[in-house]
Amino acid sequence: MTVFKSFFLGIATAVATASAATAETNLRLSDVLPEGNFMVENARAFAEAVEDATDGEVTITVSAAGALGFKGPDQLGAVRDGLVDMADINISQQVGSNPLFGAEGVPFLVNSMDDLKAYHVFLRPELENLFEQNNQKLLYMVPSPAQYVYLNTMVETIEDFEGIPVRGADKNTVDIISSIGMEGVVMPWGELLPALASGRVKGVATSATSGVDGRFWEFLDYIYATNHTWGSNAVTINLDVWNRISEEDRAAIEEVAAKLEPEFWEVSRAADVSSISKMESEGMTLVPLSDDLMAEIGARAQTVQDEFFSRVPAAKPIADAYLQSRAND
Repeated sequence: MTVFKSFFLGIATAVATASAATAETNLRLSDVLPEGNFMVENARAFAEAVEDATDGEVTITVSAAGALGFKGPDQLGAVRDGLVDMADINISQQVGSNPLFGAEGVPFLVNSMDDLKAYHVFLRPELENLFEQNNQKLLYMVPSPAQYVYLNTMVETIEDFEGIPVRGADKNTVDIISSIGMEGVVMPWGELLPALASGRVKGVATSATSGVDGRFWEFLDYIYATNHTWGSNAVTINLDVWNRISEEDRAAIEEVAAKLEPEFWEVSRAADVSSISKMESEGMTLVPLSDDLMAEIGARAQTVQDEFFSRVPAAKPIADAYLQSRAND
């Protein structure tokens, strides 16, 4: 009897241990951005807050710099297919799945973060639906700071842009910079620095924070504040994983996301200012563009806006509703 009693006690202990283990949910979050990027730091702050809010029932491990093996355009599919539980996704890089993911990048539609917030009133529900169609839930969105073009060339006229090979993260950006006269090249972040070192590209269109991440001062000299487009990252979670989390913990996670998202937007604003300062301290020059040159850039990019709405007609009523709301302000 003693042997059987010990046997059954062992089984009971094992079952109790297994039940305790399944009570805790451990999630992997894939991020392609490098360590130190403010988006990665946001994700880690979110993970810490989620663990606190769920009393340790839900933990999130953030893997940065593509450590889980995915590139930017892979992130949507990785979460959709359950290859990773969560991801910090550059939304505009997912246009291959649905072109409406590029709706933030319409050139010169949005002029500031305040405008972007107003645009999101109309756009975000559509993006939430797109993510749901890809088997995931949108938890929070954070915009990249204002956009710049980085070159080795001093630009004074529109002709000075002609023929320079410049990397963009997505098709919309590449279409915009190509309309200005540059040779746009779509390229994931992981391929950029070798391309700059080899001369395959001689410029980059991206945010100031990415300029610091890439230590652009080692390759490039001038920063042009074109502010040609906007884009956001979204942190999402696989719906199958989400539905396995308790209702109480799901509510806690949503509350954390809603609380932190506005704070993360302010982090983005501050990161823009500090990143420009850092690049200037490393010897790069921020070059103001004249009103006339910006008007020429905008006029050329208008064709890209028109072509986008022609190619993605579902985006037009969203943009029109946003523009009407701004006109009524």
